[in-house]
Amino acid sequence: MNALPKTDMLEATRLTREGRLEAAMAVLQRTLSGASPSPVPSNFASDARRSPSVLARAILDMTPAPARSERAWTPPKFGKTHFASRRESVSPPRIPEALRGFLNYIGHHERVAPAFSRAPAPLPPDARFEERIYANKAGSRAYKLYIPSGYSGQALPLVLMLHGCTQSPDDFAAGTRMNDLAEEHTFLVAYPEQIQSANPSKCWNWFNADNQQRDQGEPSLIAGITRQIMHDLSVDPRQVYIAGLSAGGAAAAIMGTTYPDLYTGVGIHSGLACGAASDMPSAFAAMRQGASSVAEPARWRDGPKGILPTIVFHGDHDMTVNPVNADQIIAQSKAGANLRTTISRGEAPGGTRYTRLVRADESGRPVLEQWTLHGASHAWSGGSSAGSYTDPRGPDASREMIRFFLQQQ
Repeated sequence: MNALPKTDMLEATRLTREGRLEAAMAVLQRTLSGASPSPVPSNFASDARRSPSVLARAILDMTPAPARSERAWTPPKFGKTHFASRRESVSPPRIPEALRGFLNYIGHHERVAPAFSRAPAPLPPDARFEERIYANKAGSRAYKLYIPSGYSGQALPLVLMLHGCTQSPDDFAAGTRMNDLAEEHTFLVAYPEQIQSANPSKCWNWFNADNQQRDQGEPSLIAGITRQIMHDLSVDPRQVYIAGLSAGGAAAAIMGTTYPDLYTGVGIHSGLACGAASDMPSAFAAMRQGASSVAEPARWRDGPKGILPTIVFHGDHDMTVNPVNADQIIAQSKAGANLRTTISRGEAPGGTRYTRLVRADESGRPVLEQWTLHGASHAWSGGSSAGSYTDPRGPDASREMIRFFLQQQ
C-alpha cells in the first residue's frame, strides 16, 4: 500500500496526461488490489471524455493554503469555457491534478495540505471527548462527541459540526473552539468525520445529487449520528443544531433543508445553498460565481411551516467560494417570507470589519442572520490558530452561532 511498481506509476501518469483518466484509475486500482495487469479497453479514452461523472463524484479537489496562512483555498484552474453554463458538458482536466486526490490518498504525491497534527488540549475534569461510530446501509462514519463536565443526565442542546476539506474532527474542534463553548454553556458537540474512501480530500460530497436527498447517502449518515446521540444521551429535541465550514457548510445547508424536523437551526460558514450543484462541473461553477439557480426547499412546497433559523458567515474576499453564495443561502431559507430586516456594522477586536443583517419574523424573533466579513478570505472567523483554516482577527463565528441558536428557544 505504500508503494506502487514504478512501471504502473509511469503507465498511470501517461494515461492521465493523455486525458484517459478512467484508464489511469483502473491501473492504480488493479495494482492496489494485487490483480495482474490486463489490457486497457480501447474505448476508455472516449468514455472518459464523454462521461467524467464517475471520477467527478469522488473528487472535489480544492487546494488549501498553508495552515494559518492568509491565503485562501482555491479550486483547480479551468478555462472560462468550462463554466459558461451549469448545463454545459465539461471534460475532466488533462493534467495530473485530476487524479491528485486519489494519488494523495495512496501516498505517492505530496498531499494537498499537510495533515494537521497537534496534541489534544487537556479536558476539564469530568468532561469527555469520545470516539464513536455510526453505520447504516449507506456505510459508516466515525465521529467525536464532546460531553461537557456539567452533563449529569439532564436534557442538553446538541450541535453537530461538519468540517471542511482536508480537516478532521480534532482539527475542527481546535480551530472553532466549540468544545470550550460547550463547556461554558453546557451543551453537547459532535464532529462527524468524512473518510478518504468517500472523498480523497475528505470533503463532504455536497455537490453530488445523491447526497442531497433525505435518508440517502451522507445525509442519512449525518442524521443517523444525530439520532444515535439523542438515543444514547439526554438531548433536548427542540435544541438540535448543525453547522459547518466550506464543504461542511454546504452539507449543513443540505441537512437543514432535508431534515427540518430534526434540526432546529443551521450555521453555515463560507458554504453554499442546498442544490447549488449536482456534479463536479456545476460545483466549481457555483463556487466560482454562485449557483445558476437555487431550488425552493421542499418544506415550503408542502406549505408554510415556518423558517428554519439560519446564520451565515462569509468573507467578501473569499476566492474559493464566491460570497454571492451567502446571499443565495439566505434567499433559499427566506423562501419569500415577509421578514423585517435590520442592518448593523462594526469591527472585531482583531480589526476585521463586518456588516450584519438580521431578519425577524412577525413576532420579532430573529430567524435569519447574515454576517459579511470585509476583507476576509476562506477561513473560520475568530477561530484559533490551534486549528487549520482559521482567521483569528474576525468576529467569533462560533460564539455568535451559539448565541443565535440558543436564543431561538
